[in-house]
Amino acid sequence: MKYMRERLGWKLFLSYLIIVGVGLVVLDLSAELQVPRVLERDIAHQFFLQMNPDLARNLEENLQSAFNEILIIGTATAVITAVGISFFAARRITMPIQAMMRVSQQIASGNYSGRVTAMTQDELGALATSLNQMAEALEHTEQRRVELIGNVAHELRTPLASIKSTLEGLIDGVIPVDPDILLEIQHEVARLQRLVYDLDELSRAESGHIVLELRPVGLADLIRKAAERLRSQYEDKDMGIEIVAPSDVTVRVDEARIIQVLLNLLGNALQYTPAGGRVTVNAWQAARQVFVAVRDTGIGIAPDELPHLFERFYRADKSRARIGGGSGIGLTIAKHLITAHGGNIWATSPGLGQGSTFMFTLAAM
Repeated sequence: MKYMRERLGWKLFLSYLIIVGVGLVVLDLSAELQVPRVLERDIAHQFFLQMNPDLARNLEENLQSAFNEILIIGTATAVITAVGISFFAARRITMPIQAMMRVSQQIASGNYSGRVTAMTQDELGALATSLNQMAEALEHTEQRRVELIGNVAHELRTPLASIKSTLEGLIDGVIPVDPDILLEIQHEVARLQRLVYDLDELSRAESGHIVLELRPVGLADLIRKAAERLRSQYEDKDMGIEIVAPSDVTVRVDEARIIQVLLNLLGNALQYTPAGGRVTVNAWQAARQVFVAVRDTGIGIAPDELPHLFERFYRADKSRARIGGGSGIGLTIAKHLITAHGGNIWATSPGLGQGSTFMFTLAAM
């Protein structure tokens, strides 16, 4: 019975059987009710049939008329009943379809707030649920698009305002021309260039246009190459970085892309860990997967921040990120790169002031 409730085709087939069955039952009941009355009326004349041929013909005509009367009444009753049941069944099917049409028209016009109530558990109910999920996803995408425009505008406004004010001061002679001022302008221009590059990377990552050049690479060597690029920055901050990775684990990846992910994670750990802190990179293999974890002793992450870390322009500590010059989309790009390799990436933290761990997986060879 549950199977039939969840299948529209079976519902339609059953409704047709009910209509046919009701018609036959009504026709049979009409015959049973009408035939005895007619026969009782005409059988009284049976005594005269043998004596008068005209009466026999009259009885035959009466029986034919009675049969027609029974057929007409039964057919009319069956048709009216079938039409009523068909109308009810059609309304049960068309009402949710019409509701979905209205919501789909709202979505097409840019209004993503409409939802459909799933009144059944069959294909129409599943379609209504899918439509609601699509509307919710589109609404979330539109909200993210608006936020993205605002975030990009804000990211561009800050360095451009700094460059503009500095140049105006130089032109008016208020600010003397010296290397430090020129280096400041260069720093802001570099920040803009980095933002444009990251946005381009994000665009290609989200559209799936990143081409991966896969080849076998030793995992430990990969991690060491990324750590070596940031070694001097770690030393300047008096921070230690430890690598614990097996030398016999090989992965088939795009080396440049995975190093990009590691640089982002190690750079974040450097930025959010106080001087004198420590960062550990652990790697190990379990079954057909390789795990890489970047742990730090930094400021930690609040539990309600964790689900949003990989969203575009999201910053757990906005003030420190502004000072560090991060674009706010590095983790988003890292997530797309790991996903393109068939892996997953996530973050954990015991809480504020207790450090954090960023972990990702790759397929082992």
